[in-house]
Formats: sequence, structure tokens, C-alpha cells
Amino acid sequence: MSAQTAPFAVLTDIARRSRSLAAGLPEQQEAVELWNGIGFILAGERYVAPMGEVTEILHVPRFTRIPGVRPFLLGAANVRGRLLPLLDLPLFFDIPRSSRSPRDRRVLVVEEGDIFSGLVVDSVLGMQYFAADSFKDAPEGVPESVRPFVTGGFERNDEVWKVFSAVDLIDDERFLDVAQW
Repeated sequence: MSAQTAPFAVLTDIARRSRSLAAGLPEQQEAVELWNGIGFILAGERYVAPMGEVTEILHVPRFTRIPGVRPFLLGAANVRGRLLPLLDLPLFFDIPRSSRSPRDRRVLVVEEGDIFSGLVVDSVLGMQYFAADSFKDAPEGVPESVRPFVTGGFERNDEVWKVFSAVDLIDDERFLDVAQW
């Protein structure tokens, strides 16, 4: 019987010593809740649109101008068989365009209900992540014409990114009133 207990005794001794010498698990750190969106430049300022509001990012496609519309409606482009109206945000808000090259301009495609539109911005900075607790209700430095569409801001590296709501823009009657009469 000692022949059978000897291997078992050796294994239990190894297990006991392993547990006594084992390092503990690292302390659990509190996870930081993150908010994410698509960053873009408008009149030299940093904005971010919530992820669920932007369906696609495009280079500015070739488009056809439409007569009798306000200047901020650049025209309509054929994007995979669908007509995409292109709205120039700096012209819509009557704010200066940043000094970036026209090649840097991008289109944020938004689709809400029956509305399918492209918002032309100065450039896109890609997906951005912010700590949820860095949210500010009323960021400073937002032009008056843009203010109704800014729902707050996130601070990162001593800079505030203004949260731009494309859904609020689409709901605004000036967005749909493009006829120039």
C-alpha cells in the first residue's frame, strides 16, 4: 500500500508547495467606460459624431449640380445606385472652411428614416474614443450657427471635442428647405 500512497503523497506535496509559492492574481482595476464616435474637422475645430449616426465615410464623389437650390447643397452623387445629396456643412453654417486641401474633404453619410444625405466636412480624423466621465454639457467656442446641433463635448489632452448630432441636423427644417426661391 505504501507503493500506491508514495506517488500520491509526492503529488500532494508538490501541489501544497506550488500553492504556497504561487503569486496572487493582479488586483482588479476599475474599467473605464468609453464613448466612441467619428472625429472630423469643421472650420478648424474638432467635432465628433456618435457612431450610430454615421453609416459611411466617403471621399467626395463626382456629383451633378442641381439648379434652383441653395448654395450649401452642392449637388447629388450616384453612390452604389442611390442618389446621395451632398450638403456642404461650412456653407450651411456660414462658417469659414479650414485651410485644408479639397482632397482632404470627406463625406459623412447619414441615414435616418427616409433621409439619406452626405455631409461634406473639411477632413475626417477616424474613430475616436473618450472616457465617458470626461463629458462636458456646454463646450465653449462653438459658433452660434452650429450650437443647436452640439450636444456636449469630451475633453482629452486639454482639448474639447464637440459632439455633433447629425440626427438633430436632419430634424431641422432648414436642412430640408433647399429650394432657392
